[in-house]
Parts: sequence; structure tokens; C-alpha cells
Amino acid sequence: MAATAAFVVIGDEILSGKTKDKNIGVLADALASAGIDLVEVRIVSDHEDAIVSAVNALRQSADYVFTSGGIGPTHDDITADAVAAAFGVGIDVDPRAYALLSDWYEKTGRTMNAARERMTRIPFGADLIENPVSIAPGFRLENVFVLAGVPAVFLAMLETILPTLEGGVPLFVEKLPFACGEGDIAEALGEIAAANPDVSIGSYPKMSGGAFTTEIVLRSRDQAALDAATAQAQKLRASLPDAAPSA
Repeated sequence: MAATAAFVVIGDEILSGKTKDKNIGVLADALASAGIDLVEVRIVSDHEDAIVSAVNALRQSADYVFTSGGIGPTHDDITADAVAAAFGVGIDVDPRAYALLSDWYEKTGRTMNAARERMTRIPFGADLIENPVSIAPGFRLENVFVLAGVPAVFLAMLETILPTLEGGVPLFVEKLPFACGEGDIAEALGEIAAANPDVSIGSYPKMSGGAFTTEIVLRSRDQAALDAATAQAQKLRASLPDAAPSA
């Protein structure tokens, strides 16, 4: 069985549409390469109850939980407090985090003020997650990993922790474009799926030049099974006319 992961995306700006999330796809790709299945994503507001509820639910159902956002220096950055509340532990300025940030600000000629000190508040018992971009660390508490929301920082933090995760066999993927609508291949595609139970086959309609096309995506942790199903899908594609009819 592959390890599983869930993701809590935190921020009113995401829910309002003001900011477009870029971290879900990054996390999904990284976890797939590590043999870990991302099984659920929740987007929640900047309210402690919402964060606590999501973290507590998902840390029970998934092997790993990741969060993004809400660990900056402003009043609405409450993720660290919420995660501490979820685990029922205290939170305060962490000497390790404080040393990292104060040294960084001294070297860059800036002041370690009260707002920046907020970023050094870490729940009791948590391990720090390195931040090679802007230094302010994330943290891990049991199976919950708390990362920054800024995409470049999120990715940098993620890359530091991926080697520590216990995954499995990576997920192999094949993508096949079909010059037809889903309705033209649905029955035959269903037969291929039934004949290849170890392969997940998805069908995704698109528009191209005013006509429907379809992308078939095949996924499996068994390369031989994936190759066999892909060959059957390619044979199906070769049997179709070149024209791209409607769905």
C-alpha cells in the first residue's frame, strides 16, 4: 500500500479568488514521485476553528498532512497557533527559530522586531523545517508538516523534507491525446479499464479548434501493467477516424 497524504490550504485570499493557489499541483507532483498518494485537499479560511478541524480530521485519516500559508508576521497568520491547539500543546518563541531569524536580519541589516518575532513561535515538541529562501522555518509536529504559502518558499521547504518521508513505488503516468470526443471512446475505454484493474484510467475532454478532443491519462505503480494498458489504448486510437467529432 502506498503512503497517503492530505493537504490543508489556508487563506481567505485563496477562498476569495484574489490569490490563485499554485501549491496543490506542486505537492501532488512531488508526492507522486515519492510514491505517496495525495488523497484529499481542503481549502480553509483564516479562522482557528476551521484550521483545527481540518488538521485534526486529516491527521487521523492520512499518513502525512501538509499545510500551506498563515505562518508569516502579520495578525492573520495564525496557523502555528491553530496547529498547537489541534494537538493540545503550548506555543512560544522557539530559541532555535529565533536564533536563525535574528542572525539573518542582523546579516541583512534589518531589525528583529515584534512582527518578525511572531515567525519564531513554534508549538512545543515540534521539529523545525528548513527554509533556504527566507530563513523563517516551518515545522513538523508528528505527521503534520506546516509550510509557507509563498510558492517559491513552499517548494523549497518541501524539497528539504521529501527525503525524510517514507513513500513507496513511484506512480508511472502515460498521456494519450485522442482526436475525438469522450462519447466516441467511452465504451471501448471502459472495456480497457476493466481488463486492466491495476491501472487507473482517466478521461479528460478538451476543446481544440472548435471541436472536442480527449486526453486519456493512465496511471499505475506497475510499469508492465501500464505498458499493456497503454498499448491497448494506442490500438483504440489508431482504429478511429482522424476527424474530431463533437462529444
